Amino acid sequence: MLDDYKYDIDYCVRCSLCKWVNPWDLKSARFAKICPSNAYYLFDAYSAQGRMDIAKGILDEARRTLLIKSPKLLEAIYACTTCGACDIMCKRSQDLEILETLLELRKHIVKHEIGPLPKHIEFSESILKNHNPYQEPHENRLAWLDKSKEMSSKAKIIYFIGCTTSYRMIEIAKSTIDILEKAEVDYTILGKNEWCCGSPLLRTGQETLAQELIEHNIKVIEEAGAELVITSCAGCYSTLKVEYPKFAKFNFQIKHSIEFIEDLISSEKLEPFSNKLNMKVTYHDPCHLGRLSEPYIPWKGSRVAFGKFDPPKELRRGTFGMYQPPRNIISAIPGLELNEMERIKEYSWCCGAGGGVRAAFPEFSLWAAKERVEEAELTGADAIVTCCPFCKRNLKDSIETEGKKIQIYDLIELVAKSLK
Repeated sequence: MLDDYKYDIDYCVRCSLCKWVNPWDLKSARFAKICPSNAYYLFDAYSAQGRMDIAKGILDEARRTLLIKSPKLLEAIYACTTCGACDIMCKRSQDLEILETLLELRKHIVKHEIGPLPKHIEFSESILKNHNPYQEPHENRLAWLDKSKEMSSKAKIIYFIGCTTSYRMIEIAKSTIDILEKAEVDYTILGKNEWCCGSPLLRTGQETLAQELIEHNIKVIEEAGAELVITSCAGCYSTLKVEYPKFAKFNFQIKHSIEFIEDLISSEKLEPFSNKLNMKVTYHDPCHLGRLSEPYIPWKGSRVAFGKFDPPKELRRGTFGMYQPPRNIISAIPGLELNEMERIKEYSWCCGAGGGVRAAFPEFSLWAAKERVEEAELTGADAIVTCCPFCKRNLKDSIETEGKKIQIYDLIELVAKSLK
């Protein structure tokens, strides 16, 4: 409940650090900002500290009138990709749970039937009807898969494909399956039993609707006898790994496909990369694979003083996200030269697609992607590489809209190209 975060709301000192890259790690004024929403709208309400003010107003008994269906209020709350950059920056100094508070704010206004936005209702209705947010027939989820391919109903390893990969970025799914089969991995897919992971609903405050999806997916994964679930989608990865444990207990592990490929290489179950790919690339850290992928650690307690928890609480600071495996794989592929951008790892600039922003605020979403593409171009790279179909899609749209020459790949595609 939003009331549970009153301490965080009250003790936000409005210092503005949530808007900027940590000063100690700053490399230039051009790429000093880290909050896409505040950088685009240039108004304090469109920042974490501004949204904390909104939350404070909603909780204040004397100012309950804030809880009204105001278009501008909803815009301020929802024009945020929930990328978590503000949360990481705050934890450099104050240890407040900013992202949790902002997500709780969205749940609060949904509970009071003030939100979400019409576009969010559209994709939530599609998820409930079609098990995907794209209004695509559920039976087309595997339309790209070779019809002659037979899959077992049970396996210790399951490839959870995800909606964006299944309906919009099928080249990622095809490359992943190609690699799994070359490595002779005993795996299966859930097929018609795979439903949306629930991320779009959770990010827009529609938690109640997400529960059915979560319970269903856990049930079918366990019935398949899975010990490990791999996914090539950063959003699915973060949702399964971080969000699902908040709703239910389960015994299977979660790994991103690139994490799993690194395991295959280290155990010599995957042949060495042999095809040379002569390219300069730069790597874009997806928010859900980086700062938002640290495990969820259950905690119940209270604040006893500024910065002190009783019992002690282990905070998710974003520094232990899944940063190194993609870079290790890029280094292992012959011919690839990695040129890093200024904002990387926990300081990565969001692609602009998450948190319901791409659906409800397409202009803002494309602007954020444009900023990232420009940052990538300054590295001299021929291509941007990422590990998220949603990031690839939004960055690709920006590249095409702006008529840029730089290319965009999911890393799994380059791995498939480099194998014999």
